[in-house]
Amino acid sequence: MPSSAPYDFSGHTAVVTGGTGVLGTEMARAMAACNANVVLLGRNVARAEQVIATFPRTEGRHLALRADVLDRPELEEAAKVVLRERGRIDFLINGAGGNDPKATTNPEVRFFDLPLAALQAVTNLNLLGTILPSQVFGRSMAERKEGVVLNVSSVNASRPLTRIAAYSASKAAISNFTQWLAVHLAQEYSPNIRVNAILPGFFLTEQNRFLLTEKETGALTARGKKIIEHTPAGRFGTPEDLTGALLWLLSPASKFVTGAVIPVDGGFTAYSGV
Repeated sequence: MPSSAPYDFSGHTAVVTGGTGVLGTEMARAMAACNANVVLLGRNVARAEQVIATFPRTEGRHLALRADVLDRPELEEAAKVVLRERGRIDFLINGAGGNDPKATTNPEVRFFDLPLAALQAVTNLNLLGTILPSQVFGRSMAERKEGVVLNVSSVNASRPLTRIAAYSASKAAISNFTQWLAVHLAQEYSPNIRVNAILPGFFLTEQNRFLLTEKETGALTARGKKIIEHTPAGRFGTPEDLTGALLWLLSPASKFVTGAVIPVDGGFTAYSGV
């Protein structure tokens, strides 16, 4: 992978949530390609093991552990295993998140009728699913006085899209939490603990495909066309497009960067539409 060539994370351990999704898998694979010891957390360990099997130069360096990002006891048990097996936690990538079609408005379902359970599920997954792992795995960083937390926000945080209120609001909260945690950890524990976020633009995934492309033909929906029209790069992102920002933010090359939310969006958030 050409983008990973300047970086070497040998001897460093990266914990990744959401590492079995399209974007999370690519981020985890990029870390593995840079010689990091990668720990994939997920509810489906078998799936995580399948992802690890695709990593270059595995050599037994990587772990797949059961942990739901909303289950603190499971996260704490996973942290104990990582520290016992690897001795340290250098990076936490909070990649878990997503939307629920039941929390999405449509011609048949108005905003006023969105079910509470769906709204709570989306908010909990995105926001608490970032805060809880940061509490659990950030503790060892605070004790060692060094480490990097990388959150995953969304263009929805700065340009809230129609139909997906809970997703947009919870991603905006992640951007805010990133800034808050960066200040808190630097002031209370060590300036050598950094917290940043990447803000991905539009990447075709299984979660958003139904909104952006027609199921039968694969052609762009009206929404998909609008997004491309407002993306100066003129395309959706590919998972590999995230790796440059990811590796830079985790590496010493960005040691004076904390509390930043970096767009990787093909210019979507820069475009005014006129």
